[in-house]
Amino acid sequence: MRHSKEVRIGNIAIGGNQPIAVQSMLNIPAEDIEGNVKQALRLEKAGCQIIRTAVPHLDNVPLICALKEVLHIPVVADIHFDYRIALACADAGVDKIRINPGNIGDDAKVKEVAEKCKQKEIPIRIGVNSGSLEKSILYKYGSPCAEALVESALYHASLLEKFDFNDIVISLKSSNVHTMIEAYTQLSRQCEYPLHLGVTEAGTKEMGIVKSSIGIGALLQQGIGDTIRVSLTADPVEEIYAANNILKALDLKQDEPYLISCPTCGRTKIDLISLASEVEARLKDVHKPIKVAVMGCVVNGPGEAREADIGIAGGDGEGLIFKKGKTIMKLPEEQLIDKLFEEIETL
Repeated sequence: MRHSKEVRIGNIAIGGNQPIAVQSMLNIPAEDIEGNVKQALRLEKAGCQIIRTAVPHLDNVPLICALKEVLHIPVVADIHFDYRIALACADAGVDKIRINPGNIGDDAKVKEVAEKCKQKEIPIRIGVNSGSLEKSILYKYGSPCAEALVESALYHASLLEKFDFNDIVISLKSSNVHTMIEAYTQLSRQCEYPLHLGVTEAGTKEMGIVKSSIGIGALLQQGIGDTIRVSLTADPVEEIYAANNILKALDLKQDEPYLISCPTCGRTKIDLISLASEVEARLKDVHKPIKVAVMGCVVNGPGEAREADIGIAGGDGEGLIFKKGKTIMKLPEEQLIDKLFEEIETL
């Protein structure tokens, strides 16, 4: 288990012994403040714990102020090249800045950003990905391999360390799962900074979740990683659901419902697929550390899912509700889900 340095981002902390935090990014043009605020509130409601927004121009800094007024979670400004935007976002009350120091100019500019962030206790995330490598590093290695990503990240970190700035978070993202895993594994041995995990350009919802689950999950299983983002070409809310599901699957998130369901077989006499889908959807509004089962067979279902706090199992036009493997009632199929959630409310 890797022990990273603890870094505070607004009202939460990451690294150290803190739980893994879930992030996402707004995908609405920065000029549309109202649209960004609405999307940010949806993300917060879905379980996002850190929210990032692009701030491409100085004129977009008011977006930071608008988000800070309504959100209860930290806001991160994503900045490229212009150090003045970083300074303005810091003055606007942003909770973290994502910027690569090597891309914002000479030492004087890096020093100004470092000193401003240190004064206001704002951490900086260094975000390296396979498409942003310095030409010299890319020439040295010949490709955006894991070693190249690590060298780039440590180079950017050294530019901040030069000015005694150490509230640093690092991400090393690649669209190649193997490269991403190897890069984070190497970096985890070379520094103690918190690591933000993600597979960049992972794809649309279906393939993106698969790639992210493999890459992020493999690292978390080894104790590497402090925050995560599942990057999808989809509604950002889907990123939150996917990230939380990865954490649940690894027993790293135990304050939310966890659903188990059987794959169906020839014994199934109930519309289990529809039942499981509806239960999963309705559980998104439940905030209890419980395990819920949806099983297709009344013969084996309760026994197979005896570790579940509560569950349903289907029969032929009817089903039963059980707790810890023991049947508590039988009902017609059409009443199962409503009664299940009535029972969940009492848990």
